[in-house]
Amino acid sequence: MSAMTRASLAAPVPAAVDPKQTTRAALTWYARYDLMLGASDAVLITLAVLAVSVWRFGEQLWLPVVGSELDYPLVSFIIALLWWVVLDARGSRDRGVVGHGLDEYRRVMNASLYTFSAVAITSYLFHVDLSRAYFLVLLPVGTALLLLGRWTCRQVLHRRRAIGGAFTPTIVVGAASEVPGVVRDLTRNRNAGYKPVAVAVPTAEVDAEELKNLELAGVPTIAISRLKSHLDEHRAGAVVVVPGLPRHKVRNLAWQLENSSVELMFLPSLVDVAGPRITVTQMQDVCLTRVALPRFTGWNYALKRLFDLAFSSLALLLLAPVLAVIAVLIKREDGGPILFRQTRVGLGGEEFVIHKFRSMHMDAEARLAALRDKSNADSPLFKLNADARMTQIGRVLRKYSLDELPQFWTVLKGQMSVVGPRPHLASELAQYPDEGLRRLLIKPGITGLWQVSGRSDLSFADAVRLDLRYVENWSLTGDLTIILRTIRTVLKSSGAY
Repeated sequence: MSAMTRASLAAPVPAAVDPKQTTRAALTWYARYDLMLGASDAVLITLAVLAVSVWRFGEQLWLPVVGSELDYPLVSFIIALLWWVVLDARGSRDRGVVGHGLDEYRRVMNASLYTFSAVAITSYLFHVDLSRAYFLVLLPVGTALLLLGRWTCRQVLHRRRAIGGAFTPTIVVGAASEVPGVVRDLTRNRNAGYKPVAVAVPTAEVDAEELKNLELAGVPTIAISRLKSHLDEHRAGAVVVVPGLPRHKVRNLAWQLENSSVELMFLPSLVDVAGPRITVTQMQDVCLTRVALPRFTGWNYALKRLFDLAFSSLALLLLAPVLAVIAVLIKREDGGPILFRQTRVGLGGEEFVIHKFRSMHMDAEARLAALRDKSNADSPLFKLNADARMTQIGRVLRKYSLDELPQFWTVLKGQMSVVGPRPHLASELAQYPDEGLRRLLIKPGITGLWQVSGRSDLSFADAVRLDLRYVENWSLTGDLTIILRTIRTVLKSSGAY
């Protein structure tokens, strides 16, 4: 045995957290929520099975299955039980996915497909002839009910989090220069369910200037060496490790949390890269993270254009009466032009003309210089709350983003997309940092991440960051999610001015 090996064996192994002390109140919310999800799934699966059975068989409900001695009520019970079990086995109720993002919904749909694939294969192998109508209707009806149930449960969870409940107390571990940003992001994304209760930094950095604001906000600083003793004090249910911590400290931290119920999570050193672009490859003792490059061509991009054409055509058709009423109201108020036209910068730096319903008085441009110094000081984008230049009807249009509706015509022309970065003036774009110009790789949109993340309340830096995040991670699924979030944001009229 080498001297190095003997030394390694002689070195003290960090004590693990006592598992008896890690049955924390921090995880109570998840235990209750898991029960709610399980009960909801069971009720909705049962409802779907009963409804489809009655619809298909009526008074012949106890009809035996062809090729089997089983009757349909028993087969339905087996399918329902299998469905419920597969939902759990496929991780649709895992703590890391429930309550936020799209992964929970994907897992529900995957579990449903797995269940019915298993039933179909079993029926084929054992020559059991299930009713095709029963089988083909039950899958979409049951899946739709499950998705609706998950969405409803999520709204209940979000309401609890809005009043300060249902959080997992979290300790952020890393360098003093990095942890404040992570604390800010976790606090901002409260629906993810992780609430920073402390930060742990190397002993030499405990009094760092960067941490003063966290102390004032009620997030204390502790030394990493004392982390274990503070887990119970702060009732922590999760530890987030920021990039930059030495490997041996990360390993020791993992040993300390062994056999506990504390989640250990690592923040990748990747900025604004979404999960679908990331895959992990294990090569013996090396774990590599592969990041797919963003694509702005190909089938998905063609489908995005087809979606734009279909969505904007349907929107203009259905909203035609609303557009006509708005046009009449604008004209009646001051007799001025109905539309506001302005040149913006689009895909590849090409300029185009946007069309909006006019929401300001006709002398708005002449009064611009006098009001510019009242705009957000940290932003080159001129946005003024309670802008005196707005007309009476214009305030309503801005509040509910109705002034944007004519832009669906610009989408039809191919100069904009339904979802994308904000279209800017050339003078505004000139003040962007170099990396911000990547937004020109994709068409600007009527709505986007900026629209659903604060609208005009956003700082310039946040607006740039959100535009870049969209450009780097756009997807058709993400576009649909943004559209749904836009409807909610517009109805709440938050950040609109």
